Amino acid sequence: MSIPKLHYISQGNTPKEHLENIQKACTSGIELVQLGLINVSEKKLIKFAKEAREITSHFQTRLIINDDYKIAIAVKADGVHLGTTGTCPTLTRKHLYSWQIIGGTANTLQDCQTLIDKAVDYISLGPFRMTTAEAHLSPVLGLKGYIAMIETLRTETPIIGFGGITTEDVIAILETGISGIAVSEAITRNFDSIRTFNLLLKASATEEKRHTFK
Repeated sequence: MSIPKLHYISQGNTPKEHLENIQKACTSGIELVQLGLINVSEKKLIKFAKEAREITSHFQTRLIINDDYKIAIAVKADGVHLGTTGTCPTLTRKHLYSWQIIGGTANTLQDCQTLIDKAVDYISLGPFRMTTAEAHLSPVLGLKGYIAMIETLRTETPIIGFGGITTEDVIAILETGISGIAVSEAITRNFDSIRTFNLLLKASATEEKRHTFK
């Protein structure tokens, strides 16, 4: 299954805002949404995940649930995204439907290798730069970090950059060999940017030969 090149990680001050922003992102042409809701009870999370699934289904947009594979199964989301402290992808795979995908977060070469060994469908590698929303995160990688890791890994597993990425960064990031990007702040600030991101990412499709390693 191919992984979309642009992921929107939902933001909002309330669950309702998350849903409103998911609706706006879908209307603006996003192909994959990761539900970014945190610090809510499981009961509320199921409720809002179901609503997010209804919105994304209407637009034929893929929905990924953070960390909780049980909720991904319950709402028939397209997959689950596991954080660095999340459940093991191999164990998670045993519970999911065969068509559901697994993504994992990585910050180091070792993180990436572990996820590749556990056969995840894609890796989110970052942060690209520090952001206010992700101030607690691991060391910033930047372009140099991406180049070093991509060259060492030489993997067919799609690697998605994340962390404070804007439209101005896309071309340079793609030149490192990164497959796509996950964005929250830049899209939440301006949903019209989805079109710009998509144009920049699609323009790179002709360069894809660089990913076929001998």
